[in-house]
Amino acid sequence: MTTKEQEISTKKYLNFIVPSLIGVLLFLVPISVDGTVTIGLGILADGLQAAIADYIPLFMTIVLCLSAVGSLLVKATNLSVVQQNTFLSGLFDITPFWLVLRCIGALFATFTLTEIGPELVWSGLTGGVVLYDLIPVLMVWFLFACLFMPLLLQFGLMDFIGTLVRKVMQPLFQLPGRSSIDAFASWMGSGTVGVLLTTQQYEAGYYTKREASVVATNFSIASIAFSLVIARFLNIDHMFVQFYFTVIVTGVIAAIICPRIPPLSWKKDSYYEPVGKQINEEVPEGVSSFQWGVQKAVEKADQVKSYKSVVKSGVQNVVDIWFSLIPLVMALGTIALVIAEFTPIFNYLSYPIVPLLQLLQIPEAEAAAPAMLVGFADMFLPAVVGSGIESELTRFVIGVMSLSQLIYMSEIGILLIKSKIPVSFVQLFIIFLQRTIITLPVAALMAHLLFF
Repeated sequence: MTTKEQEISTKKYLNFIVPSLIGVLLFLVPISVDGTVTIGLGILADGLQAAIADYIPLFMTIVLCLSAVGSLLVKATNLSVVQQNTFLSGLFDITPFWLVLRCIGALFATFTLTEIGPELVWSGLTGGVVLYDLIPVLMVWFLFACLFMPLLLQFGLMDFIGTLVRKVMQPLFQLPGRSSIDAFASWMGSGTVGVLLTTQQYEAGYYTKREASVVATNFSIASIAFSLVIARFLNIDHMFVQFYFTVIVTGVIAAIICPRIPPLSWKKDSYYEPVGKQINEEVPEGVSSFQWGVQKAVEKADQVKSYKSVVKSGVQNVVDIWFSLIPLVMALGTIALVIAEFTPIFNYLSYPIVPLLQLLQIPEAEAAAPAMLVGFADMFLPAVVGSGIESELTRFVIGVMSLSQLIYMSEIGILLIKSKIPVSFVQLFIIFLQRTIITLPVAALMAHLLFF
């Protein structure tokens, strides 16, 4: 091999190693800050959020209003400048259903910011939670996640790890090896980051419809940091190790069972039609998994011809999330919280759960039952409902359930419905119930036998 060929080969390897290493440090390496475990991306997000916290609600309300007004203008005038630009067209030229939701989101944000209109919309229990607590976190996390996610996706890391762990992920969860990155990114960072990662992988042809649906609904684990918040809110943080161990066990059991039963088992093993299949984790005979993983990773990284295009794509993803997704979070998240806080719907729905809780010997079963279902609206609501319960065992089980149910409409659910992954609202609710039925006995059994 000539010196020039060696230089080209070294450059190709570095093109895989350096960006991937930065991605690992940002997304996957746990860092302890003031006693809380987070990741590099979390430090950036928390730092920016703390610096501009007072301005985020106003800024995002303006963004939501621009999103609604821009969409209305495009619908009313058919602006040629938008139709000729693929990105702007995708951003503003939307169906009437999504247009109505954008307008509702902008209206709810304005009501909440100015505290005008119906109080049940802008109350601190409904719109206030979404605008002041949820949206600031989503805004900064999506900003950094979209900008830095190409480090995980486009420079070969997913291909390398996927080839190495395929023999574990395939038989256990019926998934390709690269799904382990999704799970770990969620675990160390944020469930929303995991869903965003899954969505992009599906649209790029690396997951089938079934695989994407399974990963998004079973691997979008709440981060360790958020789990600690739940534990502290329920006053069980002195048992955090036992608590999080139970969350992991219940999550793994649900992730093994749920993909093997409908509706997930009925999903087609076909790829996103516009791109087709783009994945190959099969290792040829006579080549080690490590060698093949490195080769596939270098080939993937070599496809990146311009860092400028990577940055441009990241910025466009940020704008798309801010203008398209966050209005839906404001609209549907507020509606879900209004239903949970101001109507007895979840109380009525929870009546059949009381006998099950009594059978599992969960104290204060009637008070705990609504907490088992209200998590479908928002992940934090079970902790709110269960915080006043005296039994520490019951609070322990409620906390575990709030984290292992995974599907909640104020964030993960909206992300999935808005994405191209083929899961409907009804299917999400069914999967939520399945996860509840599967994980509740496991959580109760572990609480009784191991910790109480």
